This record gives sequence, structure tokens and C-alpha cells, in this order.
Amino acid sequence: MTRVFLASRNAKKLAELRRILEDALPGVEVLGLDAVASYDEPAETEPTFAGNAVIKARAGREATRLVTIADDSGLCVDELNGMPGVLSARWSGAAKDDAANNSLLLAQLRDTPDERRGAEFRCAVALCMPDGHEEITQGVMRGRIITAERGAAGFGYDPIFVPDGQPDGQQLTSAELKAEDKDAISHRGQALRALAPVLARLLTSH
Repeated sequence: MTRVFLASRNAKKLAELRRILEDALPGVEVLGLDAVASYDEPAETEPTFAGNAVIKARAGREATRLVTIADDSGLCVDELNGMPGVLSARWSGAAKDDAANNSLLLAQLRDTPDERRGAEFRCAVALCMPDGHEEITQGVMRGRIITAERGAAGFGYDPIFVPDGQPDGQQLTSAELKAEDKDAISHRGQALRALAPVLARLLTSH
């Protein structure tokens, strides 16, 4: 069985990657950070999602010598000139506190009318092969920010974001969507689906 390392300990990200890779790469085992020997995780110092994803993937590859995938993603709000962006996970401070981040963002948009609450989730996924080969794929999910949290699934800003392009005109938040429906339109789903055939080709050629 081929093992692929996802440089994350986020259980929901791991589940998402496993679901998406299952069709393209049956039999691949996806490992998270908790399944490998601990190592010093690098600081995310780049100004772009792609740059931070590469930093994390390279560190994971060096530590594990496995095929390594890492992602960086965040919410870019039109009214805030694209922020929080790469600062999404720590928008309210150093700790990755989803509730505090959501509360701060909602407060910052409190007086913003619906027509100016557009936003998008962006994701970059980096793949680093043990031989040094690297690939980057990206995805974008447009939508809007609502005024109060809805839904218990998902993570991060999902409870306050309503994605565009939902079937039958639904207006569910990302935290209310079924996992398979979210995968079909999400920024991370797009990036991972674009990566899956690339990874399949590289695994069969190595």
C-alpha cells in the first residue's frame, strides 16, 4: 500500500483528502501528523497560500521521506481588501480560535450591507515527492458572509460563509452542507481533485 503524508493534524482535512483520493487512488493510505514521528513544524511566513503550502510540504517530506501533501487556505473578504487571507487562522490573535475569528469578522462587517459581503475561500495544495519533484494546485470558492453563525459541520469560517453555486438555489452555509456536497464545490475539493490525477501519474511512474 502506498502511503501519502498530509502535513496536518486536522481530522476533518484528513477525512476530506481521504474521500477525494479514494476514487482516483484506491488503496492509498493517507497519514496525518499524529501518525508520524514528531518534527518541528515550520512557521508560515510566506505572503501567499501557495508559498505557505510549499513550506509545510517540504518540511514534511524532509522529516518523513514520504510523498507529502500540504495545504494552505483562507478566507478573502471583498470589503476587507482580501483579508484575512493568509492570516485567516489567527485573525483574532495567535491562537487558532475559530469562534473568536468568526466573532471578530462578523463584528468588522456589522454595518456592511448584503451586497458588499462578497468573499471567497482560496486554497493552494502543494505536493512534494521524495525525489524533489513538486506540484501546486489551487481552488477558489466564491460566496458571501452572513450575519450570524449557522451549522455545526465544517471548521474555521464555514458557519458564516454561504457558497455560490449550490443546487436548487440552496443558501446553506459551508457548515450546513453534507460532506459530499461541500467536497464538490469547495476550494480545497477543487485543489485536491486537480492534484489527484497528478499524484496518480507520479506514483505509477516512480
